[in-house]
Order: sequence, then C-alpha cells, then structure tokens
Amino acid sequence: MVSTAITPPKTYSEWVAVFDMLKTKTDDESVLAAMQKGTIEWQSGVAERFAKKLIDVINYRMNNASDKFQKEMVRAYGQERVIIQALLALRKEMCFLSKAINLPAIPEKDRQYYYQLVIAQANSMQSSLEDSAKKDRSGKLASIVRNNKVNAF
Repeated sequence: MVSTAITPPKTYSEWVAVFDMLKTKTDDESVLAAMQKGTIEWQSGVAERFAKKLIDVINYRMNNASDKFQKEMVRAYGQERVIIQALLALRKEMCFLSKAINLPAIPEKDRQYYYQLVIAQANSMQSSLEDSAKKDRSGKLASIVRNNKVNAF
C-alpha cells in the first residue's frame, strides 16, 4: 500500500478521525507521522476525552495483537520459524503502539504515564510467555521466547 500524507490533527474531531484510522490499521506509518506532528489544546474536558479515545484504541490494538499471536501459536505446533515470526510480529506491534501513545501533543507527565501502560503490557506479555514456555521440557520454547522478546524495543 502506498503511504499518503495525512494532515496532522489539531482539533478533537480531527484526532478522532486519525484514531479511527489507527484502530483499523489504515496506513499505520502515515497515521503515526500525522499523530507525531499533531497538536491539541490540552484543557479539561477535551483532555479526558482525547486520552480515553487514545487509550481505547491502543488497548483494542494490543488485544488484537495478542489474539493474533495466540492463533499463530496454535497453528505453529512446534514449528520454530512460525513461533519466531509470531513473536516478532507481536514485538513489532507493541513497539508501534509505544510510539503511537508517546505523542508530543500530550503533556510530558501524562505522556510518560500512557507510555508506561504499553511498556507494562509488553513486559507482562513477555513474563507470561516465559512462564508458559517452562512447560516445554526440552527448553527449546523457553530459549526462543528469551531470544525473541516481545518487550525488546
């Protein structure tokens, strides 16, 4: 798909349109570029709605990434290459989401808090994967999970 420039959002309604594109994975690179350049008047009312909408979209994408990963793992059935691809795809999505929530338009204190939500989720996923991999007696899955961390970005 060819990336097209998206006008950086300035108003709440423009941000909502960009968030909708983010939710549906419509040209992620252009959406991220527009979001990084976007601005918003951070005032009571707007700030809360903006933050809720952004966090809802990020959570939606994290849940989808997790669901997709689970399906890939079921299909992988011990195939090392497929497992690694699934782990790397999950890491790529989490890395993207960490960038999508770490926006210059958000005041620093809030931005750090939102960013830490994504990092905490990636850390939780990695920890859960490592715990699950312990059930594999060969140790191969544990090695794959440690060498392809979903929180290494």
